[in-house]
Amino acid sequence: MSSFERWSVWISAVLTTVTGIGLFWSKYFLDAGDPWSVVNHPLQPWVLKAHIVSAPLLVFALGMIALRHIWKHFRNGPSQGRRSGIITGLVTVPMILSGYLIQAVTHTAWLQAIAISHIALGLAFGFGLSLHQLFVSQRPRPSHASDGPAAHLQGGAEAELGRLPSLGARPRRASSPAEAEAAAGRE
Repeated sequence: MSSFERWSVWISAVLTTVTGIGLFWSKYFLDAGDPWSVVNHPLQPWVLKAHIVSAPLLVFALGMIALRHIWKHFRNGPSQGRRSGIITGLVTVPMILSGYLIQAVTHTAWLQAIAISHIALGLAFGFGLSLHQLFVSQRPRPSHASDGPAAHLQGGAEAELGRLPSLGARPRRASSPAEAEAAAGRE
């Protein structure tokens, strides 16, 4: 995973989690004082808007790492951090789906059930992502030439996955004369 992908996931996840917790707090734990008030705190509409804006950024960031990180490590990744990654990944889809359903469902009982599940799944996602980072940070990282943001242009990610077409990527330059002769012999 490149630095850009890592930072995109973490910044969008923190923004979405913090605004979600703020919305939860203002909606369910604060008292408006005025029985006719629609909001419990003056910042509640702003926190809601911030959550609605930051959540698609999280979905985009997760989509960006879906193939090169999530799927690759799900198929044959390292064992350290794998369980926390799988659990976090399994929580992600219903969390996103329930977030969209909150905006579409109008029946009060269904809306309440979906909101409760979205809150629980969002907290589980935030906790799971933090736990995943904790486990992964303890693992020694190998140094690969294909870890950069342009790895897909060099054939690195496709070669690692082994199932994607090369899409016309240039072959890797040989690092020694012996490697060049071996590559020439394979052609």
